[in-house]
Amino acid sequence: MSDLPARDIDWRLRVFDSLSFPTLVLKPDRTIVAANLKLLDTFGLTRQDIIGKSCREFFQTLGGDPDLPCTRNFCPLDKTLAEGQGHSVLRQIKKKDGSTHWEDRVFSPILDQDGRVSYVIESIRDVTRTKVLEKSLHGVRELLTRVLQSSPSAIVAADHEGRILLMNKAAEELFGYELEMGEQVDVSGLYPPGLARNIMKKLRSPEYGGKGKLPLTEVSIITARKEEIPVEMTAAIIYEDGREAATMGIYNDLRERLSVETKLQEARSQLLQAEKLASLGQLAAGVAHEINNPLTGILMYGNLLKEKLQGDPALEKSLNFILEDAERCRDIVKNLLAYSRQSGGSRERFQLNTLVDESFPLIRDQKLFINVRVRKYLSKDSLPVRGDRKKMSQVIINLVMNALDVMDKKGVLTLKTYRDEERQQACLEIADTGSGIPTEYRNRIFDPFFTTKEPGKGTGLGLSTAYGIIKENQGEITVKETGAQGTTFLVTLPLDVTPADALPETIG
Repeated sequence: MSDLPARDIDWRLRVFDSLSFPTLVLKPDRTIVAANLKLLDTFGLTRQDIIGKSCREFFQTLGGDPDLPCTRNFCPLDKTLAEGQGHSVLRQIKKKDGSTHWEDRVFSPILDQDGRVSYVIESIRDVTRTKVLEKSLHGVRELLTRVLQSSPSAIVAADHEGRILLMNKAAEELFGYELEMGEQVDVSGLYPPGLARNIMKKLRSPEYGGKGKLPLTEVSIITARKEEIPVEMTAAIIYEDGREAATMGIYNDLRERLSVETKLQEARSQLLQAEKLASLGQLAAGVAHEINNPLTGILMYGNLLKEKLQGDPALEKSLNFILEDAERCRDIVKNLLAYSRQSGGSRERFQLNTLVDESFPLIRDQKLFINVRVRKYLSKDSLPVRGDRKKMSQVIINLVMNALDVMDKKGVLTLKTYRDEERQQACLEIADTGSGIPTEYRNRIFDPFFTTKEPGKGTGLGLSTAYGIIKENQGEITVKETGAQGTTFLVTLPLDVTPADALPETIG
């Protein structure tokens, strides 16, 4: 630098001292030949403290590690000297007081007329504040990522063109996509056709929770397996400078909740049915007892009169009608007593398959089966149950007679038994090929005295009596399925299992 005119040196020194970063000028041998005022002020040094020292000695003076190696692989000064181009390095400095600082050291070459490096300018930029901010920002990002990933709700974000940008773990599990796969799926593909457009329309409207916001809404989504799942979702538009930049949706799977609600509804219906049965049962018992006495008298005196009227066909025929109607009334009384659970009975242990086989011969009019094909699929497993055998037989008879009626005495009657290991239940299904139960009647079929038959054709006590008997024996009776192809009733009873029941039951 001594070869330059004095005025040029003075001008360049003023520029050098005006630099806003602490700056050194080094010879190729790493000797310091100049330092600007910013460096002197920053570190509280004079030029005599610095000039002539190597850069290594200078930085050790500032509190650097004296054992820190200064290798050619690490220091960018060698690259600057070799290539004649600027280089930089980011250094973490731990000072004597224990504080940590970050420095960005930038090396810039000064070339001579032949293009060789004569000097190197080294600027020291304190980037501690920037690194602290970066670390804080990184920490915030990490926190947000952990919050998003740990959320039990599925979260999906997409850009303004519908490309998926983010899916947390819950979203990947719900939709069946991994984020890499999701990035290839348009967000509209997560919904049934037309629903995504409808959601965006609501988001852009101020009428649904404010513009850019969608309150909790129940919708359906489509998974990667093409499965439609009910969810509860809320959504928002993310704006940037007033423009739509992205959208975000938060989803909660409703399957479990809807299942619980369905079970609660079924429980309420069963409770209501039980209360209805209890109140009507008391009425039925009273009516049955009151009617039973005069019916006994009618039948007794009617049969005596029939014996005396032998030889008078006209009167005998009329009397037979009277006795038949009286017998029918007595059957109704029996049903009333069974329905009201006033007819007594004992509990015993028996095989469900055996009960099915025993019940069929008890149907008096076997001509009803002439045009009906009966199919039995009885389990080879042992199905021991405990209950009132006679009453349970009456349940099977009632369900079979009901099936014959709805099929108009022609079709296919199917009886199937099996074991439900998970619930430890014996199951009996009785299926017909009738026209099914109309929707408006499905909640009333077990109600006492409810019937769709013509007057005089039925009492409406068959299914309600079966319901009462099954409940009395700690079981359940439900309509498993119904439709144009027919109806299937399902009866379940608790298994009465003993070690001997491990052997399969022999079906004759």
